[in-house]
Amino acid sequence: MTQTVNKSISNSPIHRTVLSNGIVVLMAENPAADIVAARIFVRAGSCAESREQAGLAHLLSAVMTKGCAGLSSLEIAERVESVGASLSTDTANDYFLLSLKTVTADFPEILELAGLILRSPTFPETQVELERRLALQDIRSQKEQPFTIAYDQLRQAMYQNHPYAMSVLGDETTMSSLTQADLVDYHQTHFRPDNVVISIAGRIKPEEAVKLITQVFGDWRSPNSKPHSLNVPEIPVQPQQKLQPLQTQQSIVMLGYLGPAVNSADYAALKLLATYLGNGLSSRLFVELREKQGLAYEVSALYPTRLYAGAFVVYMGTAPENTTIALQGLCKEVDLLSTTEISANALQAAKNKILGQYALGKQTNGQIAQIYGWYETLGLGIEFDQTFQELITNVEVGDAIAVARRYLQQPYLSLVGPEAAINSAIT
Repeated sequence: MTQTVNKSISNSPIHRTVLSNGIVVLMAENPAADIVAARIFVRAGSCAESREQAGLAHLLSAVMTKGCAGLSSLEIAERVESVGASLSTDTANDYFLLSLKTVTADFPEILELAGLILRSPTFPETQVELERRLALQDIRSQKEQPFTIAYDQLRQAMYQNHPYAMSVLGDETTMSSLTQADLVDYHQTHFRPDNVVISIAGRIKPEEAVKLITQVFGDWRSPNSKPHSLNVPEIPVQPQQKLQPLQTQQSIVMLGYLGPAVNSADYAALKLLATYLGNGLSSRLFVELREKQGLAYEVSALYPTRLYAGAFVVYMGTAPENTTIALQGLCKEVDLLSTTEISANALQAAKNKILGQYALGKQTNGQIAQIYGWYETLGLGIEFDQTFQELITNVEVGDAIAVARRYLQQPYLSLVGPEAAINSAIT
């Protein structure tokens, strides 16, 4: 037995079905090309790890496709490649993701394989060890990248005991300690049908898609216990400065401000400010600090969409001798958002940019499946696709300065670069 709700968004009907075991199925029929793309989300990412096991979800995603239900890594790869399909796994802060794409005729076969991988991974010891070594190489490599160092120390200062404080990769200590048993325990805890969203887009009828998914996943039963709920701590706002001396050709200057989660009424206005401030060659930071003053090798702003509190970050890569003036310039531009109203024309230009980029991000079946599945997984519902655009459109000049005054005040500071340059910047 299934329950179905059909909704129409932007002239494209999105069919939403909830199977009796709790799996949410989203279907966007797109007959333009003989391709079907699917995104299978599990509501558990790195946030579901303990601090002592940071990197566990990443390691699990790396090993998931290396063995399942009697199939070896090579046999899985051969099944995918023999029909020219693609299948991959990944982990983010807020979810695990299995992605697949294939021609319509091969979709049943690849979906069945995806079901085996999702439900019955074997986590072979040799593959666990191999992927752990590769992850450790990535961790060590990132220690040589100034931007990553700056971002890591900023994130840890801002989020403290919250799971967002840790890199998805974890660190050398936590990654080295992870075992096959840890992977099995994580999988058994979080991979259950009432934690799953399956989003599909392509040349397939909604009823056919639901039938196939029911065949593959319909007998999957959840344990009697409720899904594991995350007990995330409050994040106290305690702005501080973090400096990491590093002999490098440039300094990284990074400011961070704790912002709201995606379900906040302030989310859209802050997202728009990030676009205005640091998205592209016409952004405020690029024009003022790079083009006019020649301070920046790179300069940008970002405000990632998160289930919990997001980080509003502005950063610049600059010559070491310019570290002090670069920090002053970044602080000045962010402070102006709270003291001077953005012009109506500039605000509209930022709206056009963010909405244009948003539309371009929904061209392929994979992108369509991704965005609807992502919204469903975050608890926003498929209607957030339209709601987001309306929220951006409705942001007014007064809203922008109000959220700047609410969130963009005392920044966290992260500096990476030659010791004399970064020390002089804060004295």
